[in-house]
Amino acid sequence: MTSAPTMPPTPTTKTGDLGHRRLGVPAVTFMIIAASAPLTVVAGGVTTTFAVTGVIGVPLSFLLLAAALAVFAVGYAAMSRYVTNAGAFYAYIAQGLGRPFGVGASLVALVAYNAMQIGIYGLFGFQASMFLESKFGLVTPWWLWILVCIVIVGILGVNRVDLSAKVLGALVALEFVAVLVFDLVSLAVAPEGVSTVALQPSSLFVPGVGAVLAFGIAAFMGFESAAIYGEEAKDPTRTVARATYSAVAIIGVFYAFSAWAFTVGIGPSQIVEASRTAGPDLMFAFMGEHAPMIISDIMQVLFLTSLFAALQSFHNAVARYLYSLGREGVLHRGLGAVRAHSRAPWAGSVAQSVIALIVTLAFVIAGEGLGLKGDFAPVEFLYPVLTMFTWLTNTGAMGLVLLMGIIAIAVIGFFRRDRRGVSTWAAVVAPAISAIVLFTVFGLIVANFDVLLGQTEPSALTFVLPALLIVPGILGVIWAFVLRRRDPELYRNIGHGIEEAEAAAFDHEPHRGI
Repeated sequence: MTSAPTMPPTPTTKTGDLGHRRLGVPAVTFMIIAASAPLTVVAGGVTTTFAVTGVIGVPLSFLLLAAALAVFAVGYAAMSRYVTNAGAFYAYIAQGLGRPFGVGASLVALVAYNAMQIGIYGLFGFQASMFLESKFGLVTPWWLWILVCIVIVGILGVNRVDLSAKVLGALVALEFVAVLVFDLVSLAVAPEGVSTVALQPSSLFVPGVGAVLAFGIAAFMGFESAAIYGEEAKDPTRTVARATYSAVAIIGVFYAFSAWAFTVGIGPSQIVEASRTAGPDLMFAFMGEHAPMIISDIMQVLFLTSLFAALQSFHNAVARYLYSLGREGVLHRGLGAVRAHSRAPWAGSVAQSVIALIVTLAFVIAGEGLGLKGDFAPVEFLYPVLTMFTWLTNTGAMGLVLLMGIIAIAVIGFFRRDRRGVSTWAAVVAPAISAIVLFTVFGLIVANFDVLLGQTEPSALTFVLPALLIVPGILGVIWAFVLRRRDPELYRNIGHGIEEAEAAAFDHEPHRGI
C-alpha cells in the first residue's frame, strides 16, 4: 500500500463520474440475482448440498435463510437511504463503526468478491471444455475459455453499466425459464408422488443441518450488492432498498421451490444417492431422459451463461470497490479513474481483470506445469472444480457472511446518536437479530469449512484460506491508522465519498479518462 498524495482529487475521482442515475429497481435487481446465478445454484449448489450433507431438507433451508436475510435487509436498506457510496460495505462500516474498521472491511470485501468471481471462472472453464468435448468432440484446455471470458467480462466492465444490466437481465430471464421448465418436468415425473417431505422441519433439523446452512448462504451471495450501485441508481434512497427486498424474496422462494421440485422429480428417497452419483450433471441427465435432448443441451448452454452472468456481476462489484477506495485515496488514486464515454470505473475494472488473470495462471501453473492436479483431484479433469472453484467460492462466501454480520452491528452504530426518524425495529432490533443469525452462520461455516472444501479431515488449507480474509482485514485497520497520522484530512473523508451537491457541481466539468 502506498501513501496517497494530498492534492485535491481530480474530477475523475468524483462520485458523479460514475454512470449517474442510469439504473432503476429492475436493473439493480437483475444485477443482484445474476450474482447468485440461479441455474448454477439449482444444478450445482443444490445437488452438492444433498450429496455432501445427506440432508433432504434443503428446500426448507432456503426459506429460513431468506427470512433471516430479509431481516438483515431491514437495517441495511434503512442505512442505504443515508449512505450512497460505491464502496458499500466499506462506507457502511466506516460510518457505523469507525474509519479503521471500514478500511479493514474494504480489504476483506475485495478479497471476498475477487475470490467469488475468480472461483466461478474455474467452474466456467471446466464446464465449457467438457460441453464442447461431449457435444462436438473438441478437446480444449479448461483455462483457455477462462482467458476468453476474462476478456469479454473486462470489455463489458469498462462500458456503460446499463449495458451490463441489459445483458445480465436477458441471461437471468433465460435462466429462470430453464429452471422453471425443469421444475414442471420434475413435478410431472414424480416417481414417488408429489411429496412435501423435503419441506418438513424434521427433514432439515437433523445432524448436518449446520453444513446445509453453510452451503445455502453461499447461494444468496450477491444479494447485498445493491448498495454498490447506489451512485448509479435513479433514486438511491428507494432503489437500493426495493432491489434488495425484491432479490431476497425472489431468490429465496425460487430456490426453495426448485430444490423441492428436484426432490420430487428424482424422488425424496433417491435424491441424496443420485446427487452423489451424478453431481451437477444430475439436472441435465434427468432432462435428457424425460424431455427432448435439445432441451437438455439448451440448459447446459444456459448453465454457462448463468456462470457468465455471475462473473460479470461480481466483476462490476470489485471494480466499484476499487473505484471508491481509489477516489478517496485509501488505495492509489489512479484506481478512481473512470472512462470518459461510458463513465465506468475502467481502472478498477482493468485491475480486477488482471487479478483474475494472475490467479488463473497460478492455478494453471500449479496444476499443469508442476503436476499438482493429481494431488488435489482424484480425477484429474476435475482439478479446476475441486480447487479453483471450491476453494475460492467458499472462501468468498465466508468473507461476505462475516462482513454482513459486521454491517448489522454498524447499522446500530450509525443510528445510535441520530435515529433520523428511523423506527427502533429498523435501527436496532432487526440489525441485532440479523447480527446474531449471521455470526451463527459464520460460525457454522468455520466449523464445517473442511466439509465445504470436500476434505475428509482438516488440513493446512483449512486454515490458510480463512487467513486470506483475516490478514488483509487486520492490515487494513493498521493502514487506516497510518493514513490518520500521514494525512488527517484524507482520513476524515474515509467512507464518506463525496456529497451529492459536490457531485452535481462536477457533473458539468470535463471528464478525464480513456
